[in-house]
Amino acid sequence: MPANPKYLNPSFWPRFSKITAAILGGYFVSVTFHLALAAWFSRKDILITMAFSGFILWVALMIIAFLAKSGWKIWGIYILLSLLFCLFIYLGQTYNTAQ
Repeated sequence: MPANPKYLNPSFWPRFSKITAAILGGYFVSVTFHLALAAWFSRKDILITMAFSGFILWVALMIIAFLAKSGWKIWGIYILLSLLFCLFIYLGQTYNTAQ
């Protein structure tokens, strides 16, 4: 049974933005989240855990990207989350090296 045409998006750019947001954006958010945790907690434990939880988070973020109505909106959300986690990384490294 073929897909209903009203759910298919014939334009290239919306599909491209969703696919890249799912793959690249989800990866960036997943990695920066775990690096932010590693900046504040035991680095070794977090990075070992990242091998499994990072993949699970990445897949969840991929699914969210494909469920979103706009690929550009999800790109914006993923970039903002990545920047927020980068701020946490910076603050964690600054705070933990000052002690």
